[in-house]
Amino acid sequence: MGDYTSESFKPLLKRLVETPEYFTSDDLRVALNHLFTPNTLLAEQIGAFLTALHLHRVERRPESLAAAAAILRERSLKAVVQDAENDFVVDIVGTGGDGHNLFNVSTAAAVVAAGAGARVIKHGSRASTSSSGSADLLQALDCLFVAPSPGIPMPIPRVPFTFILAPHYHPALAFLAPYRKALPFRTMFNILGPLINPAGPKGMVLGIAEPELGAPFAQSLRDGGVERALVVCGQERLDEISCAGLTWAWELKDGKISELTLQPALFGLNSHPLSSVAGGKPEENAATFKTLLTSGTDIPARLKPVLDFVCMNASALLVVAGVAADYKEAIHLLSTRNIVSQVRAFSLSPCGDQGGPRLWTEHGVQVQTYIPG
Repeated sequence: MGDYTSESFKPLLKRLVETPEYFTSDDLRVALNHLFTPNTLLAEQIGAFLTALHLHRVERRPESLAAAAAILRERSLKAVVQDAENDFVVDIVGTGGDGHNLFNVSTAAAVVAAGAGARVIKHGSRASTSSSGSADLLQALDCLFVAPSPGIPMPIPRVPFTFILAPHYHPALAFLAPYRKALPFRTMFNILGPLINPAGPKGMVLGIAEPELGAPFAQSLRDGGVERALVVCGQERLDEISCAGLTWAWELKDGKISELTLQPALFGLNSHPLSSVAGGKPEENAATFKTLLTSGTDIPARLKPVLDFVCMNASALLVVAGVAADYKEAIHLLSTRNIVSQVRAFSLSPCGDQGGPRLWTEHGVQVQTYIPG
């Protein structure tokens, strides 16, 4: 790492402001190293930098997303994933910011897909634009998050579902929080979360709220070493696969990116208005989650749209993970194994006050959860 000062930052900021077309991904890397070096930049420089990235849309370039993600991964606390070389680890996550405030579908889908054979290491956080984030939901289910020790890589055992609390692993982002909060727009750092999972998943279902980010995110995932991915945006500008109608999708497979559209019929499921899958406070969503996972065939009619919503997103993750060949096969797998359609996958138990493993099991299906930090 070189010597970074507020003076050496000025030429980079000048280039970004005056000739953004010549501001390269290498420039961004150097600028970010300035930004994340403590006590280097003035507050005015930080605000100007974040604003210029936004106004000139430099933050939307695939190479910029990939470069920023690489810098944050370098500066993150590390995780050591047991059998990472043998398992096809996957994640399902959204950028947030869609404003719909729906049920925590990606978290529920992650657990359900893990019960069907995927190895999921979910990288998530607390809510910022909704009532309940993934961490809020899990905490309402009595999961506590123990921070990893700086300088000591966190071991992640070989269990089907692991949750990583993002702020514990990315101290650089904590430094930026007050500056981001003071600005009247979302910055690049609001949407980078899906790209900086310290577990380094090989497959991802990634939801975005802005369709123009679809191709850039797919390219950034490929540049970051992800092998198989589905970037999705519901036509309502929803950062999930929509249960209400069309979803735009960008599929990364065999190094190539292709555009396609999804709809509930492709999964063999009915459409439902988004109002039928609205979320609530973490405690309310936790109660819904428990009901989904324990009601069997007696699921309340009001929750059947939520069930289909979870099914769609879980099946996409199963396809990305290579557990199923297509979406209908994934739905069939979930149904025949009584994981979702008959909702007998898990009997919930607290995750424990030490962040240790717990086993959720019923009817022969087992998902061991691990909440390391």
